[in-house]
Amino acid sequence: MKTYLRPLGLAHGPDAAKLVNSGGAFPLAGRADIAFTQAELITRHADGKIERRITNDTSEIRNHPSFTAITSPRPNFGALELNRVHVMGIVNVTPDSFSDGGVHFEAATAIAEARKMAEDGAAILDVGGESTRPGSDTVSVEQERARIMPVIEALAKDHFVSVDTRKAPLMQEALSKGAAIINDVAALQFDPDAPSVVAKAGAPVILMHAQGEPRTMQLAPKYDDVALDVYDQLAALIAKAEAAGIARSHIMVDPGIGFGKTFKQNLELLQQLTLLHGLGVGLLVGLSRKGMIGALTGEKTAGKRLAGSLGGALHAALLGAQVLRVHDVKETLSALAVFTAALDPDSADI
Repeated sequence: MKTYLRPLGLAHGPDAAKLVNSGGAFPLAGRADIAFTQAELITRHADGKIERRITNDTSEIRNHPSFTAITSPRPNFGALELNRVHVMGIVNVTPDSFSDGGVHFEAATAIAEARKMAEDGAAILDVGGESTRPGSDTVSVEQERARIMPVIEALAKDHFVSVDTRKAPLMQEALSKGAAIINDVAALQFDPDAPSVVAKAGAPVILMHAQGEPRTMQLAPKYDDVALDVYDQLAALIAKAEAAGIARSHIMVDPGIGFGKTFKQNLELLQQLTLLHGLGVGLLVGLSRKGMIGALTGEKTAGKRLAGSLGGALHAALLGAQVLRVHDVKETLSALAVFTAALDPDSADI
């Protein structure tokens, strides 16, 4: 039998702080601007049966094994303070990514676009040279190196850069050229040398959940309960990373929206996103322009899914995600500015 605690009854802005100070709520991930007043207690039995019950009993919530992980402040993730939401700009140096493949394939174009993202307010520039869209094939180390290294070297001089790769040699080289974060969609499981590279470098790493390889992951994804299964699998991946010598404070997780999940499973996972704060690490959500948004809005062209992407980003921010991985940096930050000001008018600079 295993139990989980999913924060509910969220309060935001000054109301959150007031409720926490009065003892009527608990901080979510140690933040002053988000608190929860209730929780769903979930029990998963050995026979597979799942029981769910909502409680507002503060003693019951406090005594749950996940309480400390859920409520404790997150340490800085590299240079990022995780007491608020940040935007990561996607820099795809590929000819075949699902949304913008080929648009930034030339290094000079990718560098210019990334610098614009930074000017627009991106806290992180995420540089990748291998498409992991559904159905995609692996590219060689040599191909990926040629695509990303000139871009990373140019950007890392002045910006906070992450490298989106599954391959240990490229992780090591990117770090040597100034990249500050490893963002691995395979959660260090694709390349057996990846955990030791990250551990030796002491680099922050983002572990993403995925079911299967990109080429086959969308054929028939299956879960007993998608939110609980993703939680358990991420917990196991964190444990593996720690066993390899990576400090828990250097780990962030990504639930992997669209990676081995049906559209309905993606929505179920997003609806229960606060569950993942029980892992006790930072949370990144990337759903920008994905197929689920197209299915919900009827927009078949990925590059035209801005409105739906903004809706998803605000939902993730509302549920406490500290990093949003997006294509449209300026628009996302504009939406967040209005969202934040509406929750806390005193924060608005007007």
